[in-house]
Amino acid sequence: MLQNKNAVIYGAGGSLGGAVSRALAGAGANVFLTGRSLGPVEKLADEINASGGRAEAAELDALDGKAIDSYMETLVPKAGTVDISYNAIGIQDSQNIALVEMSLDDFIRPVNIAMKTQFLTATAAGKVMIKQGSGVILSLTATPGGIGYPMVGGFGPACCAMESFSRDLASELGPHGIRVVNIRSAGSPDSRPFSEAVAEGGEEVKRVIHEMEEDTMLKKLPLMADIANVAVFLASDMAGKITGVTIDVTSGTTAGLNYRVAPLSFK
Repeated sequence: MLQNKNAVIYGAGGSLGGAVSRALAGAGANVFLTGRSLGPVEKLADEINASGGRAEAAELDALDGKAIDSYMETLVPKAGTVDISYNAIGIQDSQNIALVEMSLDDFIRPVNIAMKTQFLTATAAGKVMIKQGSGVILSLTATPGGIGYPMVGGFGPACCAMESFSRDLASELGPHGIRVVNIRSAGSPDSRPFSEAVAEGGEEVKRVIHEMEEDTMLKKLPLMADIANVAVFLASDMAGKITGVTIDVTSGTTAGLNYRVAPLSFK
């Protein structure tokens, strides 16, 4: 589906960044993996190359505009095109604190980081893609981008801001043949943040995850593979007329919290 496409992934060393990188490479894309620490992205690149894919790793701070521009200036002559851009860096959010008890710094940090990195990486890709007349820019948010959600601090507003930015950018870049699409997840229980939370919080965290599953219509949270598969589809020509929207992969959570509904039993 993505044969001969070139994809740049920011934050590829994270669990979801890594999952999307593997999926894009598995679909035929050449993946250019970046992260603030070189070790994790080099390890991922080695893994992808060993499995028959094509990957390169680079150390890059996705909050440094000059570094991003310099990287793109080096990459384009080498790769020829930048067909896919995906930003998955962490935004340092604080959660499980009521807004009235949260400090301004903790509230505003994820909003600032999210908007700064999304603006820098997406516009850098957009400038290259305008010259090409094609390209796909992807981003990722979560359930609080679609509904009111308590105890998520600045993470919810950051998701809303990212989704709005994605729509606006799509409207500007569409005439150049560029698509901009956001993916909204409900949180993947097999991702690193969830695994670390379970390791630290044990049964209490498992209970919270179960409650999150009960909130969904499907009674299951999306796994990292589900998010990665959607990213592959959106980056492909099969999604050629999809732009300016958020694709909801929350198992139905943002359409209605479903914790009161249990599967029906027919005799």
